[in-house]
Amino acid sequence: EIHDGLPSVIPSALSTGIIGNPFTHSDIGGYTSLHGNIRTKELFERWLEMSVFTSVMRTHEGNRPEENFQFYDDNETLELMARMTGIRKMLKPYIASLYKEAATKGYPVQRPLFMHYEGDLETYDMQYSYLFGADMLVAPVIEEATNQKEVYLPQDNWIHLWSGKKYTGGCVSVESTFGYPPVFYKEDSTFKVLFESVTKKFGKGGIE
Repeated sequence: EIHDGLPSVIPSALSTGIIGNPFTHSDIGGYTSLHGNIRTKELFERWLEMSVFTSVMRTHEGNRPEENFQFYDDNETLELMARMTGIRKMLKPYIASLYKEAATKGYPVQRPLFMHYEGDLETYDMQYSYLFGADMLVAPVIEEATNQKEVYLPQDNWIHLWSGKKYTGGCVSVESTFGYPPVFYKEDSTFKVLFESVTKKFGKGGIE
């Protein structure tokens, strides 16, 4: 259901941010479980991927812990948690710069694409991808059972975080296996060296 759970928190964060609240977060995997609607391993892992690129990366057992999947229930998910936490830690200098912008200028950490590409009319309909600061574009996987995702990139020089492949905009299709959500950064970013180090360590073929 696109109006509930993981998909719903993305437009919610963007709407909240654009009206003046720069910091938002959602519990990884979701919190409320009612009427048999429970957290699965897949849902948790996709939410985990997204949370790296939000204001706060925070887990919660939820309101019915015994009925819902927990990251410590599965060694594979525990390893993914360690991987994604490592990426978050490595991005700390960039994330700190976003917090500083939020505190001094009121800029939201998660931003709608049109905030930096106002001349691109396509961006005004983008509800499920966002800019993480001005220099990163994130398109979380919100569909079940998929390892490939179509992503719209505004006209700019983009680099895919996991492969290092360059793109110049438009609709692109990228692999989105678990642990590799569609994330791109601007080639001219002042944090390019940092992003390259993430690619080297955590990208395809990297040493984790």
